[in-house]
Amino acid sequence: MKYVGYGTILSILGVVLSILIWGTEKAHLLSGMLGGLFIISALLMSGAMASGDRMRANFASETKEDRNERNHIMNNALLLALPNIIVAIFAYYMLSTAPDSLFR
Repeated sequence: MKYVGYGTILSILGVVLSILIWGTEKAHLLSGMLGGLFIISALLMSGAMASGDRMRANFASETKEDRNERNHIMNNALLLALPNIIVAIFAYYMLSTAPDSLFR
């Protein structure tokens, strides 16, 4: 569960930096990009982006320890992505659609 905490810290930092750089209209940008990056890395580590023949060849040649390590890295990447995506969606709906008078 420490990766969820790391992901939360990264997402809050992403929102703060986005607000400082682009303003409240784009507060979701860095957090969403981080979440997307972690999801793409999880997809690559899971083997979901490979064709069927390539997946079969990879799974046949990999040891149990390698498979466990790959799955562990994939799960950690997903745990990092989850808070980033949630905070990006929250920031998009709450900050970018809010009236400007709230922040003056």
